Amino acid sequence: MKALKTTAGYQRNRYPAILLTLIFLLPSVLKAQNTDLFKLQDEQDKKEKKEKTDIVTSTFKTTRIVNSQSIENTGAGILDVKISHRFGMVNTGSYNFFGLDQATMRLGLDYGISDRLEIGAGRSTYNKEFDEFFKLRVLRQSTGRAAMPFSLSIASTAIERTINDPPTQFSINASDHFYYVNQVLLARKFGDYFSLQFVPTQVHYNIVPDRTIPNDLYSLGTGFRIRLSRRVNLTGEYYYQFRQFPGTTNALSLGFDIETGGHVFQFFFTNSAGINESSFITQTTGQWGNGGIHFGFNISRVFTVAKHKY
Repeated sequence: MKALKTTAGYQRNRYPAILLTLIFLLPSVLKAQNTDLFKLQDEQDKKEKKEKTDIVTSTFKTTRIVNSQSIENTGAGILDVKISHRFGMVNTGSYNFFGLDQATMRLGLDYGISDRLEIGAGRSTYNKEFDEFFKLRVLRQSTGRAAMPFSLSIASTAIERTINDPPTQFSINASDHFYYVNQVLLARKFGDYFSLQFVPTQVHYNIVPDRTIPNDLYSLGTGFRIRLSRRVNLTGEYYYQFRQFPGTTNALSLGFDIETGGHVFQFFFTNSAGINESSFITQTTGQWGNGGIHFGFNISRVFTVAKHKY
């Protein structure tokens, strides 16, 4: 659809986010045929172990690496309550207690519809934004007869900015407050100690500040997990933007995941103040080189809402 341009130089495009047609691929589980002969028991055990398919789990320890979606889903019938907090920039000095006097946050609720489908919603103080998303598992890494070398999911997010608009020389439409994000998540777990993920991403803005900037911005995200101990993991993520808004930079985050029963605590440093996909991927302004980074944490607590067979 052709973009609409205003006399003030802004560019609008109401082209909606693309929703992908999904094909479910379910790896089958094969079992060895039963027998009553004790002398064949060892052979049966070996055959059954060889032919069955085992799904690889815990590629990451929670559904977010830091800011980014991970390949993991909330389990079926499980409600995951997430509190995400970002303090101010460290380079603001002692007057702002090195950023601890300032903060942005997001409160989110994620729910597992099935073992493959997760939905979620959240509210961020950054630009007073609401977001809603779904994440669908398409392929799952597995071993055995029906082996799959990697996991693949898709995620789509809609974001609404509700902060008051600054004065302009043209009218602001309700649709101008919406952004859309489409992502493909490709991940592999290399043993118990290392996981790697790539995330090709499209961010669509219904309106952009300059007609030289496209309404669709593309980036490539990557994330990793390194196991340090049974309950502690080193994590990191980086998003490279192929085209940027003026004054923005690529988002880089490093931190630790700590498991404590039903909780997962994530402590990290990031150069992004925003927490949802459009804000941290395309609106990051902090620079690691001059201390323009934020200390932050995510807290995740899960509750069983409904029992499923999965």
